[in-house]
Amino acid sequence: MDFFDKAETWDRATIEATQAVRLRATVEQAMKSPFYAERLAQAGATPDAVRDLADLTRIPFTTKDDLRNQYPYGLACVPRSEFVRMHCSSGTTGTPVAICHTQLDLNSWADLMARSLYMAGVRKEDVFQNMSGYGLFTGGLGIHFGAERLGCMTVPAGAGNSRRQLKLMRDFQTTVVHILPSYALHLGATLQKEGEDPRKLPLRIGCVGAEPYTEETRHRIEAMFDIKVYNSYGLSEMNGPGVAFECQAQHGLHVWEDAYVPEIINPETGAPVPDGEIGELVLTTLCRHGMPVLRYRTRDLTRFIPGDCPCGRKHRRIDRILGRSDDMIILKGVNIYPMQVERVLMSYPEVGQNYLITLEREGLKDSMKVQVEIREEHFVEDVRVLRALQENIARRLRDEILVTPKVELVQHNTLPQTEGKAQRVHDRRGQ
Repeated sequence: MDFFDKAETWDRATIEATQAVRLRATVEQAMKSPFYAERLAQAGATPDAVRDLADLTRIPFTTKDDLRNQYPYGLACVPRSEFVRMHCSSGTTGTPVAICHTQLDLNSWADLMARSLYMAGVRKEDVFQNMSGYGLFTGGLGIHFGAERLGCMTVPAGAGNSRRQLKLMRDFQTTVVHILPSYALHLGATLQKEGEDPRKLPLRIGCVGAEPYTEETRHRIEAMFDIKVYNSYGLSEMNGPGVAFECQAQHGLHVWEDAYVPEIINPETGAPVPDGEIGELVLTTLCRHGMPVLRYRTRDLTRFIPGDCPCGRKHRRIDRILGRSDDMIILKGVNIYPMQVERVLMSYPEVGQNYLITLEREGLKDSMKVQVEIREEHFVEDVRVLRALQENIARRLRDEILVTPKVELVQHNTLPQTEGKAQRVHDRRGQ
């Protein structure tokens, strides 16, 4: 098996011994910030008290509100003069979350990202087109420096502008892309609409992330472009992309445990859940000097995949992200995640790339409407055919989510489209 660096070859004992040493050092470093100095002292979680991984639970959780309350420098553990870059969330719903990085932090991040890409089969000879937004968003620069660290000729295309993206792919013979799953489907549909075959592009690998998507969506992208698609996971609080990535076995994402301690907890109680059970992912940084973060509640729902990976790496695997605990829909007392709806819809060949879930209140009752775009060749004039499809989708959705939604079939390209993250749910119940 081919590896990018030695840490990928470590056995569990080496991984856990390294984590224990780095955790103690991280707690010591974190206490240089006023926030963690107070929080850890109150919990009795001093460096002397955190001797190994078993002591991790002595450390209190960190939440997004904690990070917002410490904006902009409350988590700083080094003088400001040591920071060389910052990233932050948009802050459109309140105070943003800002993470500042030292040069050593950025070097570690680039190494992790390069390792991730190499694991998925990307090599120095590849032309890598990064279709993420640059600037404060971590997906752009985080992926970019990882691809350069690997030695790829890197095209900083940024987000959107489909015609420019396609021109760059053709002109520079792009072989690997980093792209949103919803935008990948949009880009392929754009080519097909113009009478071109997306499979004729020189692409061979797609690195896909930044929004949850299902295995059915992955298969659609792979078939549309005739490429292999690898799932990427990251979040700005943990640097950004490069936290976890799929190997070529495509069965779960390896979390780089020499850089992070992953936990999966019951989001209601905070208690750990058994391997294989879905819960909320919690992460602790181990290689960040400027602003370490301890036991951060990501709100992302996943599970640890039991057993060993065929690729030989012993770093633990998490499943693809099901959704977010704070994105859960509660309808008629039933907990529903948008990914459950997508899983059903994408299993139908008649269904196009776009759908929309609308929640409404009718009198004293809540209702769900699912609008589904149907491919042009399947949007026939025979009402009986469409009605049968509509009823079949409604039944499958009821079996999956335990609620019967109203299903509305619409023509191709009639639902709102975006070149950024797809907006799949409109909740109008409070309007």
